[in-house]
Amino acid sequence: MDPNVMLGPLDQLGREVVAGVLVIEFVLLGLVVVNMLTRFLAYRRNVTEAEQEDVESLSRHPLHEATNVLLLAGTFYYTTFAPHGGIVLSLFVVGMVIADVFEHEVRSVDLRKDEKLRAPKGALGISVFTLAYAGFQSLFFLVSDYWGAII
Repeated sequence: MDPNVMLGPLDQLGREVVAGVLVIEFVLLGLVVVNMLTRFLAYRRNVTEAEQEDVESLSRHPLHEATNVLLLAGTFYYTTFAPHGGIVLSLFVVGMVIADVFEHEVRSVDLRKDEKLRAPKGALGISVFTLAYAGFQSLFFLVSDYWGAII
């Protein structure tokens, strides 16, 4: 058995696709975009739940929680291929997940106090940074020639 193979078929994600870009980088970029969309769906669902009179607590959106888990696992796995980029991206993702947890609790407190639910501003802010870095990691080959000419 090859000692460089960690997870068998999943290690194909570490193969180069275009100009030094790994498959996992495109997968992570897609997961970040899906996570941003599911965050919007989760917030919209919480607002709908809050409008109902008999709701005592807000539920978590299962698809959003699944994308959080997949992003965490994916960025930690990406760290095995690209240590620097993986650590930076995993810090963004961990911050995003922590912001999600605390903002969900804030919305639960708003519900108990019969106040208007607050939007997930912190998680949206850090998800924009996460999207920017994941985009940089996966799409830099598009501008690398121009970047090299300038720098």
